[in-house]
Amino acid sequence: MRCVIQRVSSASVSVGGSVVGSIDKGLLVLVGITHTDTEQTADWMAEKILSLRIFPDSDGKMNLSVSDVGGGVLLVSQFTLYGDVSKGTRPSFIDAARPEHAEPLYNYLFSRLKTITLTGKQVNKLETGEFGAMMDVALVNDGPVTIVCDRL
Repeated sequence: MRCVIQRVSSASVSVGGSVVGSIDKGLLVLVGITHTDTEQTADWMAEKILSLRIFPDSDGKMNLSVSDVGGGVLLVSQFTLYGDVSKGTRPSFIDAARPEHAEPLYNYLFSRLKTITLTGKQVNKLETGEFGAMMDVALVNDGPVTIVCDRL
């Protein structure tokens, strides 16, 4: 599982011109899933997303998590995170999981984030895009802060 985690002032995702998810301050998380990913991979990633200390404390140091600052999380599926451009100029997506494997894990990751949130780590809002849809993602990257997180 590969996630690109961006600290944002705001973010939204639209499908067909209609907003399907939006947050203010928080994390925009682009999620790519590969063939070997499991629910255990998603469990690890959910904990990492909610615990990652990339928000500034009162001294301006990145010491606080999205849970600590009461921010939101916007989760967006993106199979192109597994695009391989090591040969040629057209990406190969052979490492991206097929939808029948990826969609249940994406939904599991979202539900796991929701479960963790309900059991202690608080986020202001938990939103998602639409799996498999052509989406327009808008964001204001705060910092900018962008972290790539892989769970192999």
